[in-house]
Amino acid sequence: MIMRLAKRAKVVFSRRMQEEIQLSREVSAIQIPSGDSVTLPAGTPVYITQRLGGTFTVATTQGLARISADDADALGVDLAAEAEKREQVSAKKDGPLEEQVWEQLKCVYDPEIPVDIVNLGLVYDCVLEEKDGETNVAVKMTLTAPGCGMGPVIAADAQARIMTVEGIGNAQVELVWEPAWNQDMITEEGKMKLGMI
Repeated sequence: MIMRLAKRAKVVFSRRMQEEIQLSREVSAIQIPSGDSVTLPAGTPVYITQRLGGTFTVATTQGLARISADDADALGVDLAAEAEKREQVSAKKDGPLEEQVWEQLKCVYDPEIPVDIVNLGLVYDCVLEEKDGETNVAVKMTLTAPGCGMGPVIAADAQARIMTVEGIGNAQVELVWEPAWNQDMITEEGKMKLGMI
């Protein structure tokens, strides 16, 4: 089941493949799916397969890696233009806090699948609690595969996004494995993006 989802994502990726880019400088990256930190030397040939959620997933001769938007210049990407694009598609910044938190979670992506974690059905619970004049957020989420090394990275992305919401004092994102994730948990919007319907 997960293999079929990965194959669908690869089809979407192959449609988005661009020209080969050579890194203009050394870049720290995260290897996908292990989650290990790697250094990609200057001159490494890469293809951008996904540029969602403020990060870049690149294909290298050693597999996939995730590069931060802070290193977009090494890919030859104009940081100002990228920031403007992200701002144009960024999450809602007004309205009820809970709605803003969910909108921020929709800006977090699995680096192998071009669908946000909410529409993938990975977010199981999101609770806001006011205490001592601050609003704290507790999120329970899962992954498409329990052995994925990217879990802590995705959870950290979710926490960082939540903390951008004005009025949030603290955010905790916990990875859980029950119930086990399956493709039926993907929203209709997510299935459309993956070409499943």
